Amino acid sequence: MSFVYETHSHTNQASACGRTPGRDYIDYMQKEGFSGMIITDHFFNGNSCVPKDLPWKERVEMYVSGYEDAKRAARGTDFNVMFGIEYNFDCDEYLIYGVDKKWLLDNGDILECSRQEVHKRVHEAGGIMVQAHPFRERYYIRTINLTPSVTDGIEIYNAANDDYMNALGYCYAKELGVPMSAGSDIHFHYDGPKGGMRFNQRIEDVQDYVKRFMNREGTPVVLSRGRVMPVETFDSLKIPEHGPTFEVKRY
Repeated sequence: MSFVYETHSHTNQASACGRTPGRDYIDYMQKEGFSGMIITDHFFNGNSCVPKDLPWKERVEMYVSGYEDAKRAARGTDFNVMFGIEYNFDCDEYLIYGVDKKWLLDNGDILECSRQEVHKRVHEAGGIMVQAHPFRERYYIRTINLTPSVTDGIEIYNAANDDYMNALGYCYAKELGVPMSAGSDIHFHYDGPKGGMRFNQRIEDVQDYVKRFMNREGTPVVLSRGRVMPVETFDSLKIPEHGPTFEVKRY
């Protein structure tokens, strides 16, 4: 028996690009074949819809509302809703797992911190930083920024990316020798391929996810038309059709 978890998702309660309230994901994601999901809304330094002029506590409360509503909606089911963050620096974004609302409340100066300082604080809290879609190319991205020193893992499959972008991420993860993840980067209900992490055991909470992910117990998978297939079975997701067309910088 296996269990698949969405690792990259957005609600319209904290992400400006989100179109779905947290509570409306539960039935849909279960029907799509997921055993749980991690809500990773854009943080205040990304595509957030949380007003910047609110006091820090109010901003944090609004930020976690999508996750908290989804968590409440899943009560009484075996669908596990977990908390995460999508954190932006200079268009290089990281999925932070293993921290919570209290951590955000206690780190009111986090937006002023460098990549290295954020990584240090996340690690001190028992969390990790996984670089999301590292080779994504979009109109709002100036350069592709790679930061191995703060990267605990790489998202090698993002359902919103072109195959060659995902394949470049796969090659980069192989080069670094770090764990690999997959996610849908879901913003709304849609028909089409999705990504997730498959485990042989049910994930209890986000700390359990962090532990099992870092132990490489999970398999990055693609969900499509009722089938769950390892990312590594697709040559197009491992062998880039071509290299990046944007400038690549390493920090």
